[in-house]
Amino acid sequence: MTPARRATIFDLDDTLIDSGAAWSGVCAAFTARHGHRWRAEDDAALHGNGGWASYVAGLCHGAVSSAEVVETCTTAMVDACAEGRVRALPGAVELVVEAGRHGPVGVATASPRRFVLAVLKGLRLYPELSAVVCGEDVVRVKPAPDPYLRAASAVGIPPSRCVAVEDSPNGIRSAAAAGMTVLAVPRGGMPLPVDVSALSAAQAGSATSAVPVLRRLLAPQHLVHGSTP
Repeated sequence: MTPARRATIFDLDDTLIDSGAAWSGVCAAFTARHGHRWRAEDDAALHGNGGWASYVAGLCHGAVSSAEVVETCTTAMVDACAEGRVRALPGAVELVVEAGRHGPVGVATASPRRFVLAVLKGLRLYPELSAVVCGEDVVRVKPAPDPYLRAASAVGIPPSRCVAVEDSPNGIRSAAAAGMTVLAVPRGGMPLPVDVSALSAAQAGSATSAVPVLRRLLAPQHLVHGSTP
């Protein structure tokens, strides 16, 4: 009997690519033009924030719209991709390849499609993917389950037979709410809040160390909705 197919849905920024600092730099430069001095708490607020453009616009005291933030900052990030300043995290390509051995692979991210396609094509990851869900594809962003539910539908696999790979608390909440098994790979090894940690079936310190963990989670006995790790 042929085993049922399984799927893996990846977050993008700081899960597969080293881009968090670049996004912060681009947003800091944007807000500086409108009199805001970027703070450490702004970096933290941007992490895993599906409403990032609204947050940045809010720092500009009503001088700009969210749409202007998206357009300007996305252009700067696409330029960063073209200049080779956005790279895959060590082990990320191997992690995607491992996922592809078990079934379809997708991405669910809050980043704009123009940036997402630029980086995935530049890193030659795009051909490995069956679905790419971007920030403009859903009304409710992470931590709502909508991005992961849409990705599962796009790859044709029920959420209960999907593993989500995520770095941020909001992303983990989103994937868990969608009914997926969650592999947490926290950015820079940062500790997760206790309630968020409890939502993940497993954790890994890096994309490299996540490869054998993902292989185990994709084994048929692990992908039963509601099972404990």
